[in-house]
This record gives sequence, C-alpha cells and structure tokens, in this order.
Amino acid sequence: MPAPETTSTRRRRIPSAAVNRLPVYLQILTDLQLTETSQVSSDQLAVLANVNAAKVRKDLSYLGTYGTRGVGYEVAFLIYQIKRELGLLSQWKTIVVGAGNLGSAITANGGFTSRGFPVIALFDVDPRKVGTRIGELDVRNLDEMKDFVKSNGVHIGVLAVPSTAAQSVADDLIAAGIGSLLNFAPVVLTTPKGVTVRNVDLGVELQILGYHEQLRGQGTAKQARVSV
Repeated sequence: MPAPETTSTRRRRIPSAAVNRLPVYLQILTDLQLTETSQVSSDQLAVLANVNAAKVRKDLSYLGTYGTRGVGYEVAFLIYQIKRELGLLSQWKTIVVGAGNLGSAITANGGFTSRGFPVIALFDVDPRKVGTRIGELDVRNLDEMKDFVKSNGVHIGVLAVPSTAAQSVADDLIAAGIGSLLNFAPVVLTTPKGVTVRNVDLGVELQILGYHEQLRGQGTAKQARVSV
C-alpha cells in the first residue's frame, strides 16, 4: 500500500550504517534542545554519540547540511532535517500483534505514538485476552487482523509473539500489505524481497552485555593481581 506523502524531495540513498546513527543524533539533539542549546559542533555531537567527528560530518552531509565553520549546526534545523530524512514528519500507522506483557507494555506506553508511530490496534489469539482493554485500545481477535490492515492503511506491524508463531504472523501481515516489521520474537523471519524487518532480540542484547561484563571482570582481576 502507498506510504503517506512527505515534504522532502528524496536525495541519494544514505548508507545503512549512517541511517542507524541518525536516531542517535536525533535523541541527543532533542535532549540538547530541552536545555535550550541552539548550536552544536560536530565535535560535541561526536562525543555525545560516541563516534568520531569526521563520521558525524559525513553522516550529516547526506542530509545536505554541512554546518558553519566556527559555529557548528543549528540544533532545531538539524532536528527537522533528521526527522524529514527518517520520515518522521508523517504518521505511520502501527499495529501490535501479541497482547502479552511485552505487547501490552508497548501499546500502553505511548512512546511509539509520541515518535510518529501511533499504535491503532492490538491483536491476540487468546480468547481470555480478546476484548480486554490495554491503554486506550481493546484487544482484537487475530482473525480480524488482515481485514483491519487493509481497511485502515496500516504501515508497520510489531511482532510481540512467541517464536513459534512469529513466521505465521509475519506471513499474514505481509499478505495484508504491510512492508515493515518490528520483530521482538527470538527467531529469524523469512520474508520476500522488499519487506523490511528490524529484529529486537532482548536475549541477544543481554548476552552481549554478558560479554562486556566478563571483559570488565577480567580487567578488574588483572588490576587486583597487579596491586597485590
């Protein structure tokens, strides 16, 4: 289904690595704006984003902005440019599949809506959950999902379901016309070309933290041996 029109004229394609950093810059800039900071240099932004300044300047050059020597970047305008490039000047209708703890938290939180991704429906297969209210939404039966997606012009589907159900749900969402999926299930989805999937595996993230904790522990042990 067609995406909503944006006010931007598309420029050259931005590398994926740079796109992944833009939301980080946006969050930093938004925080700076709350402190009434009006200008920021690439060096300052680099420190806050934990990247080098040359990479910041390269990333922002894809937006068509190069800052002013000795002054830096105007925070408010840079926020606008990043939002424009990420499509955040539009509202992207989103649904959540899975009314368990995670799906309910996502729906009730309101964080998606405040960032331009209004959650307009929540679905589940469990008859004990269907009809209950989560936040401002009633849980709908999963059988209604396809028709709802088609009739309401939904753009994004969030999968907060068990791994055993994730592929089937993804297939149904794609068949209904959704081209972007946010997958919280710990499973690799098979999707047609042209469908974008972002995976958020909390278990994997914890395992990565475990690796860094192990390194930190080794460093502490080494320091202890040296000090003895």
